[in-house]
Amino acid sequence: MTAPAGRAAVIAGAGSWVPPRLVTNDDLVRFLDTSDAWIRDRTGIGQRRHVTPGLSTGDLAVEAGRRALRAAGEPAVDAVVLATTTPDRLCPATAPDVSARLGFNGIPAFDVSAVCAGFLYGLATVAGMIATRTVETVLLIGADSFSTIVDPADRSTAPIFGDGAGAVVIRAGDTDEPGAVGPVVLGSDGDNTYLIGIPAGGSRQRSAGSTVEPGDNYLHMRGRDTYRHAVERMTQAGRTALALAGWATSDVDRFAGHQANARILDAVADRLGVPAGGHRLSNIERVGNTAAASIPLLLTESAAAGLLRPGDRTLLTAFGAGLSWGAATVVWPEVTALAGTGDTTGAVDTPAVPPAMPTETPLVVPSTAPLVVPPAGDQAAAAVV
Repeated sequence: MTAPAGRAAVIAGAGSWVPPRLVTNDDLVRFLDTSDAWIRDRTGIGQRRHVTPGLSTGDLAVEAGRRALRAAGEPAVDAVVLATTTPDRLCPATAPDVSARLGFNGIPAFDVSAVCAGFLYGLATVAGMIATRTVETVLLIGADSFSTIVDPADRSTAPIFGDGAGAVVIRAGDTDEPGAVGPVVLGSDGDNTYLIGIPAGGSRQRSAGSTVEPGDNYLHMRGRDTYRHAVERMTQAGRTALALAGWATSDVDRFAGHQANARILDAVADRLGVPAGGHRLSNIERVGNTAAASIPLLLTESAAAGLLRPGDRTLLTAFGAGLSWGAATVVWPEVTALAGTGDTTGAVDTPAVPPAMPTETPLVVPSTAPLVVPPAGDQAAAAVV
């Protein structure tokens, strides 16, 4: 989906927040049959953040949204769009509550559910709203608390997922200005919806009156096929987005892929021809797979750390359950990025680093693992929801 010539969705500020509870691999080893080395080798993850008791996805969204608004100069927004698969409740949507808590009660606010591709689906939705002049400024948030839907005793998924939120303020602008979102490529594959999902809790299970088996309220995944689809779909969508934007792979300064795991990210980047090192943005070692929050959280933290700089031609791509996937391009604008981290005393913001900082230190996970489809049973290497 693209906006008509002359009118585009433009990024005006970015914010993120991760919850207080830090969970290291060593913490997981205490009750899972695994090791720090096993987790790192298969996922590139060393730690992740989990919500504390009573903290919800909506709370994460409010914190990230507040920082994005502050970064953009506290604008009034015409709509709030929340990408999430872990809403505060099944009904109603979480976005209206988030909007009201941010001081925007009365404006349109709704959830988008496309799992880990949710932020890109939300981006396309916002671009369409701006193109049709339905809105001028929108707060787009990606937030998830996957620790609440992952079986803590399942070593194939528990080490993968972390909780967090990322947000961007998007305004109407010109197609040729920095921050203008390029063509957004989207896709889905309902024939393979069974590969990733939660069996219980939906209308199908409830109307059938079937017994809920132990574990059916948790996330299930078929890892081998999921890995293959993730690499193929993210690569294909990325190539299409580049072609529609008129970019060659050599034009890409930064690759911001959904932080599924390090193997998948490296496989996609290699197939696209994006060089290793600082070209590949990554925070997976510190936050894990944060689902719909992954891309906006990555963009905010990278910009705040000086790793994503004004003028950087950036390729975004994601894949998740559904199956769903997407990709987009953007030339990163000169905007403020505020990355917040929860602790026992509140939230600490990390403002964007001045442009004079060097960029040679890449925020990437070193990986020596072979970029191959994992063998049957090696589920953790393929968690991408």
